[in-house]
Amino acid sequence: MHIAYWSLAALLALFYAYAGGKKLFQDRERLRPMMAWVDTVPMPLVGLIGGLEVLGALGLLLPPLTGIAGWLAVAAALGLVLVQIGGMALHLSRGEVRETGLNIVLLAAAAAAAWLGTAWV
Repeated sequence: MHIAYWSLAALLALFYAYAGGKKLFQDRERLRPMMAWVDTVPMPLVGLIGGLEVLGALGLLLPPLTGIAGWLAVAAALGLVLVQIGGMALHLSRGEVRETGLNIVLLAAAAAAAWLGTAWV
């Protein structure tokens, strides 16, 4: 169970650290080619989403690594599930049904990480 968690958590953390970092530190024009939805969302909200993603990535890794408050890994994974639910809602509200595919995969992976993370609780 630990190997499965670490494999999944590492992949999710890499994805969310990258995607969240881009949302935090790039402007609308640089984000637009990858994320067309940034035109309809205020940039402070885009930055907030990026911050939540980076915190989620850290939360997946740091508690199990340090052995302190292992329940935070589960909370981080559940938080990332909520981020994906919000992402799906945004895409569906814009009529972008195809774009929800990645959201569904990331939601399932985060839910699996939450379940596997219970090993540290």
